[in-house]
Amino acid sequence: MQLTNRSKVVSHKEMTVAEKIYFPAIIKGMAVTFSHLFHKRPTIMYPEHERGYAPVYRGQHVLKRDENGAERCTACGMCAVACPAEAITMESAERKKGEEHLYREEKYASTYEINMLRCIFCGLCEEACPKEAIFLTDRIVNTEFERDDFVYGKDKLVERTDKRIDVTKRQTPEVLAFKKIPGLKHNEVYTGKLEKGKH
Repeated sequence: MQLTNRSKVVSHKEMTVAEKIYFPAIIKGMAVTFSHLFHKRPTIMYPEHERGYAPVYRGQHVLKRDENGAERCTACGMCAVACPAEAITMESAERKKGEEHLYREEKYASTYEINMLRCIFCGLCEEACPKEAIFLTDRIVNTEFERDDFVYGKDKLVERTDKRIDVTKRQTPEVLAFKKIPGLKHNEVYTGKLEKGKH
């Protein structure tokens, strides 16, 4: 009984002697291989030559500082919640008196770690951050020999005050336009005193 009309006729043709020793197939394969010798090589001779990166390339993370050199991160945990790979962990602490130049707001991240082996570099952490504290840069994550060395702490993530990292290409035009609206206090520190029961 025929189940379908798409039957295929199978050929049981006997192979010739040349086909049995696979000589024509070898010649055909070698012809394809030799034809690639005359094409331009796609290989980049790194590190002498480097391939250009797209402006929105997502590489190693950076924790940004503000204009005065204070850390922007307030350990709100929005980046950790948004991370689909659960690569971000942090612990918060209260800012002490005299540390205003170190931390922008009253709460800061005492420890902040990203497991680079788990990270998928999706960029959701920088989209979720309300303080514009974390960005993905065009830097490549260094290779290591031990798994523990891929857990980046604040020593590797926080940008140095003497060597700032430009992230203007990562900021969307909508965010830059939002910052220019007069009257909005986006990303500013409240310097006044809070009255009891009114916050």
